Amino acid sequence: MPEQRLDLSDRNALVTGAGAGHGRAIALALAAKGASVAVSDINIERAERTCEQIQERGGAAIALQADISNRFQTANMIEMARDAFGKLHILVNGARIFHPEAMLKIDEWNWRRQLEMNISGVFFCMQLAGRVMADEGGGVMINLASAQGLRSTLPSGIGYVASQAALIAMTQQAARELAPHRIRVNAIAAGSASQGEITASETAGAWSVSARSLGDVADTALYLCSDAAESINGVLFAADDGNPAE
Repeated sequence: MPEQRLDLSDRNALVTGAGAGHGRAIALALAAKGASVAVSDINIERAERTCEQIQERGGAAIALQADISNRFQTANMIEMARDAFGKLHILVNGARIFHPEAMLKIDEWNWRRQLEMNISGVFFCMQLAGRVMADEGGGVMINLASAQGLRSTLPSGIGYVASQAALIAMTQQAARELAPHRIRVNAIAAGSASQGEITASETAGAWSVSARSLGDVADTALYLCSDAAESINGVLFAADDGNPAE
């Protein structure tokens, strides 16, 4: 693949959940290819650390704090990214949360919180950024999801599994509705609850993630954001560290 097709030096990106894990890896990868990156996380200190890493390597980045389940905060986040860099070309939805409670034990708060962050939050980001991209001639969106939404292998975690099923379906429908506006929408299955990592700053517990998984997800995102993937839309890509049933 010609290297110039992966060049993002004229692109501006917004990455949510970029304070750690897959979100951070994607933000760093996009910056390494020349993109200016708005690094967003619910924890501003984590966002600032990612931002500093990019800047230390000569990249352009700003740190933003937002809870994407809050529509007002999401709108403000997008406007701040545009104020800093101008046109918005790329949106990566990496913020998500996982609570491991079983169906008979999960409380209403944890149930609603997962749906608010993993479904409503991503929808707010896509809708609000989509309006901007439609006005500006197009763009690319990537949702970090999990194949648990297709077939669960988890012993518990019904809220997370339900949210991932909705996210995958929402990605496909968004791809269909936004295609006339020259906006591509794809998803990456980015790790399981047994060996993966949650990219939002609020989690029910620490997950481990391999360096290979981080690299695979970042490389997949980089490809999907580039001109090399200009005909790819509405697809779920597996970057699952060799575990297709994640």
